[in-house]
Amino acid sequence: MCNGKLYFRYSTMGAGKSLDLLKTAYNYEERNKKVTLLTSDLDKRNGIKKISSRVGISRESYIFDKTTNIYDFFIKECEGSICLLIDESQFLTKEQVWQLTDIVDKLNVTVIAYGLRSDFRGEPFEGSIFLMTWADKIEELKTVCEYGDKASMNMRLNDGKPIFDGEQVMIGGNDTYLPVCRKYYKKKKEEWFN
Repeated sequence: MCNGKLYFRYSTMGAGKSLDLLKTAYNYEERNKKVTLLTSDLDKRNGIKKISSRVGISRESYIFDKTTNIYDFFIKECEGSICLLIDESQFLTKEQVWQLTDIVDKLNVTVIAYGLRSDFRGEPFEGSIFLMTWADKIEELKTVCEYGDKASMNMRLNDGKPIFDGEQVMIGGNDTYLPVCRKYYKKKKEEWFN
């Protein structure tokens, strides 16, 4: 029997995190392994209780909010599941990430969490901080900035123009966020504040 591990797979917006999650679920299930899918209740762009990729593939999913005890949920709802796949993991709380470590360490279940490392201001999310701290393995899913190198920043747009203030959480897609390299992000941020 394999030992469970906690993985954090992060990237910018538009790098294919949800697509990779759905592909991973398919690969487990193709080998007759039961998986559980979980996503944040904040992302309702394609319906509630659904993980959707920008390429049009989607699946039903359980949801979590800030009050969900994920360890208790997993014990109660996910009997026989050998892998927990989480989308939008940046919205997890510190306590919930600790609960993921309990799922791995006490139940010997693999947990793969997909999310953003940082917000549009270049600041980390709570869930991402503790996933980066406690994960057994951290993997970056890469995408390219149309203006330069590898994209590492999420630039928020308003009517196609970059903005650098506002609430940390604003759910959106290609019309709201643009993955960019740090150099281009800094250039646009300097223009914004000058």
